[in-house]
Amino acid sequence: MSSDFLCVQDLCKRYPDAKARLGEPVFEHIHFDIDRGEFVAVIGHSGCGKTTILNILSGLEEASAGVVLMEGHEVSGPSLDRGVVFQGHALMPWRTVLGNVAFAVQSRWPKWTREQVRDHSMKQLEMVGMAAAADKRPHQLSGGMKQRVGIARAFAIQPRMLLLDEPFGALDALTRGTIQDELLRIVQATRQTVFMITHDVDEAILLADRILLMSNGPRARIAEIVEITMPRDRTRAEMHHDPQYYRIRNHLVDFLVNRSRGYAADGELASLHDPRHPPVVRPGLAVEDAHGQAGSGDTQRLRQVINL
Repeated sequence: MSSDFLCVQDLCKRYPDAKARLGEPVFEHIHFDIDRGEFVAVIGHSGCGKTTILNILSGLEEASAGVVLMEGHEVSGPSLDRGVVFQGHALMPWRTVLGNVAFAVQSRWPKWTREQVRDHSMKQLEMVGMAAAADKRPHQLSGGMKQRVGIARAFAIQPRMLLLDEPFGALDALTRGTIQDELLRIVQATRQTVFMITHDVDEAILLADRILLMSNGPRARIAEIVEITMPRDRTRAEMHHDPQYYRIRNHLVDFLVNRSRGYAADGELASLHDPRHPPVVRPGLAVEDAHGQAGSGDTQRLRQVINL
């Protein structure tokens, strides 16, 4: 895969203990690339460092080792080139819906007139169905509405990359599904590059082009990269009719329930592949079509373990 857009090389994160001594790595040897316009999701158990990786990509946190390159330049701090949508809406309570989005727009284009800022902000709110609530304040909105505003604000600065940290995790199932559909529509229309953390297997299958599966921490690593081979125009209402959906879903659930421990630092699978080249699997394809996609290392053993 091309590393022209985002390239993550040998990332590691350690935190100091009470005596300021660096502890065991939360994760280490993290390698992956993201192409322009690609949607990549990451799944793993709590404690494997998913949010920390996202914070490093955003520039909000520094890695203990390794480097993140975006379009050939090292990520060394926050930038308006990367928009972030957090688990919480993070809206400013004293500003209106329009004011929250306009604040981001003014930061991006400080020389714009008030009319330009308002017009651009309203277009983003229209995109997520929130234009009618432009004059309301966050306390007057439901959880789903607040997240829509957060998404509009992130898109408003026209970032080169969008980072999503479980943005729908606190929402009820119906609201989450509706906003997933809206996000999918917007991403497909804009060809936005996205990196998303999620615990929702179905959400990852619906939205992502590839899913990074992380082993259990500490010393977590990317155990597998799952390619979603279903048609890109899939919808939440229809994707379960595709036979590939069940093969992909079963593979992801099996990893989370059974196999993630085996990829941990002391697990039986830890030495079966080079962490610089995590195995790439296509569980949605038939067995005879999927052979040869497991990557380097002991391919025969790896196929047996992942039931391909």
